[in-house]
Amino acid sequence: MVIPLRGPAGLFGPSCEAITELAVHELNDAGGILGREVAVHVVDGGAPPREVAAEVGRLVAAGEIDAVTGWHISSVRHAIAPVVADRVPYVYTSLYEGGERRAGIFCSGETPRFQIAPALRWLRDNAGVRRWFVVGDDYVWPRGSTAAVRAFARELDLRIVGETFVGLGTGDMRQVTRKLAGSPCDGVLMLLVGQDAVRFNRAFAAQGLHERLVRFSPLMEESMLLASGLDATRNLFVSAGYFRSLATADAMDLLGAYTRLHGPSAPPLNNAAESCYEGLRTLAKLARRAGSARMAEFNAAIDGTAYQGPRGTVEFRGHQAAQHVHLAVADGYDFDVITRL
Repeated sequence: MVIPLRGPAGLFGPSCEAITELAVHELNDAGGILGREVAVHVVDGGAPPREVAAEVGRLVAAGEIDAVTGWHISSVRHAIAPVVADRVPYVYTSLYEGGERRAGIFCSGETPRFQIAPALRWLRDNAGVRRWFVVGDDYVWPRGSTAAVRAFARELDLRIVGETFVGLGTGDMRQVTRKLAGSPCDGVLMLLVGQDAVRFNRAFAAQGLHERLVRFSPLMEESMLLASGLDATRNLFVSAGYFRSLATADAMDLLGAYTRLHGPSAPPLNNAAESCYEGLRTLAKLARRAGSARMAEFNAAIDGTAYQGPRGTVEFRGHQAAQHVHLAVADGYDFDVITRL
């Protein structure tokens, strides 16, 4: 389980670890996977990508792991992919920029075409937002997603009036908000990770920009709301496959099971953590469908693999999962889900 325990995304780590424990309990209570007990080895996905890949490679070479999954940024995925290629299955759970087609990598997270594009359309039609400024961290996911957004803007008759990218974990957000203050934008598309988004939200509110500009992000969850503070999340919209506040039976069952295991003071259940739960469910479903844990059988079984869970029906089309995506608005320290996109 590759999850961030440090860096900007380290904010998600405690929740990811806690829900992994729940998923392992549930799988083992149901007889494990292919009759074997499930055990998880946590690798710190917040370390430099080469270090993460080296640790995963060591575990694979030693025969200590049968599969890899977890939430981590795309630069880590690119480092891990060649290390595990043709050796063990790899379920990548994070939302990402799309386009991953390498054999043996199964992507269960959201992609821009189904997460960002319909949200931009909804905000155009319901909030009148047509002029966007993109603020992102400077690495694979924000850059790739911005390229997709430029195409969406042409399709939706929107304008991208500015773009700025900051160093992951090092960007000066006050300098960014000064650019926004002088921009003709109606909305800000945030492609920032964890603590970077928190620092941006605080600087944005300190500049008073939350009073007149809409913010939209495909990566904003409950821990980030708590860290940003009540006054820094006004007019903030988010799209995701899962929110803790989703009022569906499967989502409420997950929240209940999570609270029973860890208590009411557990780390906030959120999209990043729930994606790790999805990763283990995907591995279990694939192994049962394939009848083995071998790569060839996994690659043959993936297309059409489907299951019902907290995100509703998740079905793989090729190596990419298709799922429902919801739009929500920040409401204090939680999300008010507005619609399914």
